[in-house]
Amino acid sequence: MLFDFILRPTRTEPSATFLAVRGRPIPLAMVRNLRARRYLLRLRPDGSVRVTIPRSGSIAEGRRFAERNTEWVAGQLDKLAAHPVKPGEWLPGTEILLRGELVKLQMGIEGQAGTVQIGNEFVRVPSPGEDLRPWIVEHLWKLAATEFPPRVLELAATHQLTVRRVTVRNQRSRWGSCSRRGTISLNWRLIQTPPFVRDYIILHELMHLRQMNHSARFWREVESVCPDYAIAERWLKQHATLLT
Repeated sequence: MLFDFILRPTRTEPSATFLAVRGRPIPLAMVRNLRARRYLLRLRPDGSVRVTIPRSGSIAEGRRFAERNTEWVAGQLDKLAAHPVKPGEWLPGTEILLRGELVKLQMGIEGQAGTVQIGNEFVRVPSPGEDLRPWIVEHLWKLAATEFPPRVLELAATHQLTVRRVTVRNQRSRWGSCSRRGTISLNWRLIQTPPFVRDYIILHELMHLRQMNHSARFWREVESVCPDYAIAERWLKQHATLLT
């Protein structure tokens, strides 16, 4: 699984929309890369499309480039459907991230054959000999749903912002989102990141309550509340393959 990473405007200008492919809306992300020499198009494993825009290019031309190549996208979607990418199994001994630390899945703690220990967390599993991922994911999602909303409200109050609702979701290509109505949605996988990375994503989404865009003004808002946000971005990039 790949994620769109929020990069500073000097490197990228993320813009998410949709591309019509044989009458079907496909998520489309256009990302500026100052080192790119030409427009590039690729299909992500999650079924979304990414267009890389070179230094001298534009979002409008990036969209036209994608629209000219919808048949190529359709072919890639057909291949993906025929050979879907499945996440790897989590078995006893597998190391996963929890709150930024690598922890090993350990079975049979304290003589309980159906219990898995992950750091300080314990998870009951009905089938110890099978892939542990579904049970671990369910537990991590519940942790996120318990821990994230209070933290969002705390940070919102600190910066005098009003949040009407907080949801924790299984977003396939985003770490979070913010609606104009004041709903903050966060990816459950942030429970796997260090607290400073989780807080950065929360603050990023909260700043959309001030600027509903990724303009230079928006990034100044982000920097004012999270001066070291680039470190959090770098952590996300470096650990992307473990956040699945």
